Amino acid sequence: MVREWDPRTASSAEIASLLDTLNAVLAADLPQDPPWRESSMREYLAEVMPGERRISWVAQAEPAADGSPGAILGHVHVLLLGDIGVLEVLVHPSERRTGLGRDLVLTAARRVYQEGFQSIGVEVVGDTPAVAFYESLGFSKEYVETRSVLDLSGVDWAELSEMATGISAGYHLEFHPGGPPDELIEAYARAKAEVRDVEDGELRPSSYDPQRLRDSLDCLHRRGMKPYIVLALHEQTGEVAGLTEVVVPVQHPTRADQYDTIVVQDHRGYGIDRAIKARMLMELRSAEAELTEVQTWNAQANEAMLKVNAELGYRPDREWCEYSIDVAELVHRLDAGR
Repeated sequence: MVREWDPRTASSAEIASLLDTLNAVLAADLPQDPPWRESSMREYLAEVMPGERRISWVAQAEPAADGSPGAILGHVHVLLLGDIGVLEVLVHPSERRTGLGRDLVLTAARRVYQEGFQSIGVEVVGDTPAVAFYESLGFSKEYVETRSVLDLSGVDWAELSEMATGISAGYHLEFHPGGPPDELIEAYARAKAEVRDVEDGELRPSSYDPQRLRDSLDCLHRRGMKPYIVLALHEQTGEVAGLTEVVVPVQHPTRADQYDTIVVQDHRGYGIDRAIKARMLMELRSAEAELTEVQTWNAQANEAMLKVNAELGYRPDREWCEYSIDVAELVHRLDAGR
């Protein structure tokens, strides 16, 4: 049975059951990834940025003989933002190839169509069954990134410390756990706006204005995701010349997620990119006792950042692909196959 589902009002048992399904999917498809924990899982599923909406559905087994609720075997949510609906689907490995995944996608696609959106996008992890699944539904690959993972146990910390100080004169680095101070928000937003024109099609949108940045940081905290920021400041102007962001989710605190790393065009060539990322790792070593890995995503054409990551010790892991399809076409295709 597929039904609309609100994580804010769901029972604790349902949250735990959904987490079990998520971890079963990870064990099957991404066995090297750490399992997720229940900490702030409800908030992670419920909280969204202002102006965005998330609609969720679950597929639940029949109640047990003793009347206790059946397990959640599948989950789909769609995040409505801008002019696209961004889809995320989980199906327990034991229920694959039963048509459940198609039913979940159709349920979400119908709502997206009713809401007046034109297209649906989805992130698909390379070398997993999701690739063939979405391609069979007519989704087209639009964009590919490489995910790389750094094992902190193999880091040469003395060498990393040298990298963190290898920045040209006229700049200094600052570490800001929790987010940048409010007096730097406007300069921070200007630096992030540098990449706006090259992120067309990005399903993990960044924020480019001061208030949205504040809202984004507040949303991260509510979801149980701790942001850490390292800034490179140009001493003559006080401007943010570069920045890097890492988030440590309480749901999987052993592996952190790299967000944006940006060096403003006029400040490139001064060793900022390597220095800010190295400084971040040094700070995380002290700030997060459980942390053992950091994962990052880079466009395959971004050779400069891929080179920096390799020097820091990151190793390529998998392709991370963005697929999309016209909503009306998807609904018609899925209805015709029923």
